[in-house]
Amino acid sequence: MKAPNGDKPTMIRRPPTVVCYICGREYGTKSISIHEPQCLKKWHNENNLLPKELRRPEPRKPEIRTIAAKGFYDLDALNEAAWTSAQSQLVPCNLCGRTFLPDRLIVHQRSCKPKASK
Repeated sequence: MKAPNGDKPTMIRRPPTVVCYICGREYGTKSISIHEPQCLKKWHNENNLLPKELRRPEPRKPEIRTIAAKGFYDLDALNEAAWTSAQSQLVPCNLCGRTFLPDRLIVHQRSCKPKASK
């Protein structure tokens, strides 16, 4: 794509996104504050439906205190911490070791077979 003046191609810049610490999905900087309370409510509803052995403690929002010299948060560090938090919500299968959200683990375990020993 050429710039209107014909000099350099224009760069299409993707808007900044923030990773949800609960589900791990990316949201715009304006909509994340709307999404997180709804996501946490959904998380509580789903967690309460799980068998007691699969219930997890409520995810905690990571606190990133690294403020850059210009006075704003390091979005990459914030997203990395949120992604790690979301991944910690996954539960490993006791047969194959793959990780799943708890409600999906129940479905997976219906068809998971232990590896045959050689």
